[in-house]
Amino acid sequence: DATSEGRKGDIKREIKMRKLDSTKVRPLKSEQLLRIDDHDFAMRPGFGGSPIPVGIDVQVESIDSISEVDMDFTMTLYLRHYWKDERLSFPSTKNRSMTFDGRLIKKIWVPDVFFVHSKRSFIHDTTMENVMLRVYPDGNVLFSLRITVSSMCFMDFSRFPLDTQNCSLELESYAYNEDDLMLYWKHGNESLSTDEHISLSQFFIEEFSASSGLAFYSSTGWYNRLFINFALRRHIFFFVLQSYFPAMLMVMLSWVSFWIDRRAVPARVSLGITTVLTMSTIITGVSASMPQVSYIKAVDVYLWISFLFVFLSVIEYAAVNYLTTAEERKQLKKRGKVSGMYNIDAVQAMAFDGCYHDNETDIDMTTFAVHSEESSARGRAASIPNLDATRIKRKRSLKGNVGRIILQNNHVIDTYSRIIFPTVYIVFNFFYWGLYV
Repeated sequence: DATSEGRKGDIKREIKMRKLDSTKVRPLKSEQLLRIDDHDFAMRPGFGGSPIPVGIDVQVESIDSISEVDMDFTMTLYLRHYWKDERLSFPSTKNRSMTFDGRLIKKIWVPDVFFVHSKRSFIHDTTMENVMLRVYPDGNVLFSLRITVSSMCFMDFSRFPLDTQNCSLELESYAYNEDDLMLYWKHGNESLSTDEHISLSQFFIEEFSASSGLAFYSSTGWYNRLFINFALRRHIFFFVLQSYFPAMLMVMLSWVSFWIDRRAVPARVSLGITTVLTMSTIITGVSASMPQVSYIKAVDVYLWISFLFVFLSVIEYAAVNYLTTAEERKQLKKRGKVSGMYNIDAVQAMAFDGCYHDNETDIDMTTFAVHSEESSARGRAASIPNLDATRIKRKRSLKGNVGRIILQNNHVIDTYSRIIFPTVYIVFNFFYWGLYV
């Protein structure tokens, strides 16, 4: 009937149109269809005329790493080039494009874009080289690559770890200056897109932006340059746990020394040395993970001032111990007990006993005669049992009165240090966090 005949006619016309579409003719090779052998693709399109416009757009897939020590970053991205080469135009009734892989790239002209300040870069090649070439009938070309590149980032660590770093990836033609090639962002600021799931362990990505400019080389002239800019704000919580909080604890631990009996030499010296060594370890650990810069970082200010507080607590006890020893010797001289043997016993008891020396108990020690060698010899023979008896008396006198005795035995320097050290450290923290945060 007429309906079936009409359908057959439409089918025949469609088959005829397919045959006329040269993009679907199988026997014709791509080189023959694009007439690659008829042109010299060593020269850019429009050679000798105006510069060829090459549009760029970038999709950032991931930021793989940020290295403070090497001052660089690693990024994986899709880099797409757009230009028109009329030598590649071909007839097509349906205006369909042709897509090729990387094997055709070496036979035609493509822009020679490279990454300025890059250290390492490579095109992914699993399972095949990640390269795509799409040619449209009017000669427009899309050239896409999947690349991982490591590039320099000039970082400023003066506010580390409370810093924000501004890095950029720069693209430029290697051989063609602005007289031969005009590099530009294909869609303006929208030419740069990012994956929604991009995240870093130590940084928060604040923004991505695209910009352009010119670069001058004295031997070859001016070149168009494109910039992929991004700002990274550092997460501080990790450093609070690893550096700031331990430093605060060490400083506060050093203040415990002010509440320990001034004559308990082993306890106070051990505490002071332990806090000093711990602060040194914290400072060394932070420095090992940072580049050797010649300026002071924010974390250096905090750690070294904390180290100064810990060090001053040790110096404070050295002063207290010296003044206590000098005061005791003066009291012994006033009481007429400057005998050599007694003086040695008193100092040894103060330095190694670690107990409080009650003056009234110490006075009960056996009086040594200094008028003759005979009485001196007898005093030395009796010194050992008498010293043991004195220590027993001293320990009995301490029972139930330790707190009162420690408070009464405070040196004036300890008393003021209990107030001055915490107050100054709290004021320093207010200024520090107010300045850097």
